[in-house]
Amino acid sequence: MSAMSLPTLILASASPRRSELLQMLGLDFQVLPSSAEEIRSEHLTAGELAQVNAYRKARAISKKHPDALVMGMDTLVTLNNKIYGKPANLAEAHKMLAALEGQIHQVVTGVCLIHLRGHRQRVFAEQTDVKFRPLTMAQIQQYHKKVNPLDKAGAYGIQEKGDLLVEAISGSYTNVVGLPLERLKAELAEFA
Repeated sequence: MSAMSLPTLILASASPRRSELLQMLGLDFQVLPSSAEEIRSEHLTAGELAQVNAYRKARAISKKHPDALVMGMDTLVTLNNKIYGKPANLAEAHKMLAALEGQIHQVVTGVCLIHLRGHRQRVFAEQTDVKFRPLTMAQIQQYHKKVNPLDKAGAYGIQEKGDLLVEAISGSYTNVVGLPLERLKAELAEFA
């Protein structure tokens, strides 16, 4: 990937996990977190909402850096059409994992790539199915003592002690972490 001829890349996310994943592609990029507020809507699917939020984040940064290729992302967890974002507190985090335990849920990451000067934009979403083990409240509380759930959609991080929760996944592992590398690599190749 490093041989691709791309404009300056900007990651519009403060997530250290996304930065680590993007580094795996061997690309040079800057991190400029977007201050765009994430919206919530009962009228949109998780995929639609993740794409709208990714667009809002990328667009806010691209206005200040029109010559750069800006990447915005938003990851959501959904089960039976209920969307789980980042929990507000530990009690809400416990409730989220209690709702997900023993279930197959979906992790959806919306991605927006904008090159404002070039009048180019691509918005897409990837979905991965994640099956949780049956969990007791004691196991959930123990997990949250080991992993801070407050900055993670669905109150968990698969890359942080995920084996305590996750029985199986179907789809992109990196998507569950917060950045679908396989799809992103293909999309960036279109911009090169």
